Amino acid sequence: MISKNPMNKTHRRRRRAFSLIEVLVALTIMGTLLTAAMTALDTSFKSYKVTTEGASTHVIARMVMSRIMTMVRTGTQFGPYPIDPLDAAQNPLTSDYLEFISRETETSKTVIRIERRDQSDPQEGPYELWYVQSDYENGIRTGLNARPLLSGVQDARFTLEYDVGQNLRRATVDLTIRPTTFQAASLGGNIEAPVIRLVSSVNPRKLD
Repeated sequence: MISKNPMNKTHRRRRRAFSLIEVLVALTIMGTLLTAAMTALDTSFKSYKVTTEGASTHVIARMVMSRIMTMVRTGTQFGPYPIDPLDAAQNPLTSDYLEFISRETETSKTVIRIERRDQSDPQEGPYELWYVQSDYENGIRTGLNARPLLSGVQDARFTLEYDVGQNLRRATVDLTIRPTTFQAASLGGNIEAPVIRLVSSVNPRKLD
């Protein structure tokens, strides 16, 4: 027998809603999960940027090094030159620039200079590696082409070993580059790509 008491219907329709405390707890949990997800996403994005920047810088630095080696191999009349090439304290000579003649005729010549230029602190860097080309006609400079090759250079050293008579026996280029640093404010620090160091030696084909 089914009861027709109206109080039973009222009891069956009654639904219990969330309390204010339960809503606040749910919102707190949701906010914590979203914060953790955004932090992980932020870290992943910056790590990806650092990796791609490091790989790009590595490829460019290798191309620049290969180009410098090619120019040195075919150059003549290198500088700087030690005052006394027989002095072991002066030869080999270490400098922050390398200069040589890449083309020479009876009336004209082209002088190439690869140099380290200061960006901020002359002692600590970072620096830039520059390519400077000077064209001369009858001893007068008629053209100048200067452009940066690499940025973020931590150090650039050129070690030149000479024979007697200003003949370059061997040139060694030592480059240390740090790719761009990405700020990671949410992590309270920096994400830095590893330092890249390239060292290469070459013997000129043409002797002065």
